[in-house]
Amino acid sequence: MGLNSQRALGADPSSRAASRRRRWGDSVPSYVILYFWTGLTLLLLGWVVLNSLKTNPQLFTDPWGFPNPFNLKSYVHAWSVAKMGSYFLNSIVVVLVSVFATVFIAAMAAYVLARVNFVGNNLLLYAFIGGMGIPVQLLLVPLFMLLRQFRLLDSHLGLILVYIGISLPFTVFVLTGFFRSLPSEMEEAAAIDGCTEFQVYWKVMLPLASPGLIAAAMFNFITLWNEYLLALVLLTDPDLSTLSLGMYNLKTTMTSTADWAALFAGVVIMMVPSLVIYLLLQRFIIEGLTLGAVKG
Repeated sequence: MGLNSQRALGADPSSRAASRRRRWGDSVPSYVILYFWTGLTLLLLGWVVLNSLKTNPQLFTDPWGFPNPFNLKSYVHAWSVAKMGSYFLNSIVVVLVSVFATVFIAAMAAYVLARVNFVGNNLLLYAFIGGMGIPVQLLLVPLFMLLRQFRLLDSHLGLILVYIGISLPFTVFVLTGFFRSLPSEMEEAAAIDGCTEFQVYWKVMLPLASPGLIAAAMFNFITLWNEYLLALVLLTDPDLSTLSLGMYNLKTTMTSTADWAALFAGVVIMMVPSLVIYLLLQRFIIEGLTLGAVKG
């Protein structure tokens, strides 16, 4: 073995170690910030949950202590007296139907944009991307007039249609990138086996795209679950209010009556579904976004 080869082999471990030290040194500030932000978020979430399990006297006398004993009356008050249970059910129906319909429609559009070459393909994709930049505030008056004309104002159906419309641009954009990252060999093999274009999409490509579908559904769920402005403008019947509207009503009522424990309980009720879904599906979300970014 020559001298140069020995030097090269001898230099490799030290250079790799130095490279690792440089990367670690560059990433330390990022990790510090991320750990600090994570710890602060967990601290605040834990504080809200603990205060929701206290009585109002305990909350005012010891806001940072543990509840002793644990009290669930604030949840009962928020769920039944403040009608958070009814608002919760309204949000579940509206959001789940909107998310399912959005992903179902966007998946077909994204598959065509990603896998079929036709005149105006890129132009149509850019139109969807442009739709992501339109502020919702600019759409309030046209949407209000349109829904009133079709007699869909103050109805869950009208709100669902609006939610689908505003969610499609982002969902199509995400799924287009994901469908482009899928291997074409699977598509060609299915076509050789005699599958029609729709069968290739439905039986082969759509199951392969399940991580991207789950990621898109999750982001839409969180966005629509917390949406307030459109629901405020398009719904006037209190019995049709979503959880975000109910949360505002709860805040107004409980702050005037000084029932802060019930207000904390309402906050927990509102944030639990998003947290549970994210914890259960976070692996699919990360996989869907990373794979979709490779060739998208």
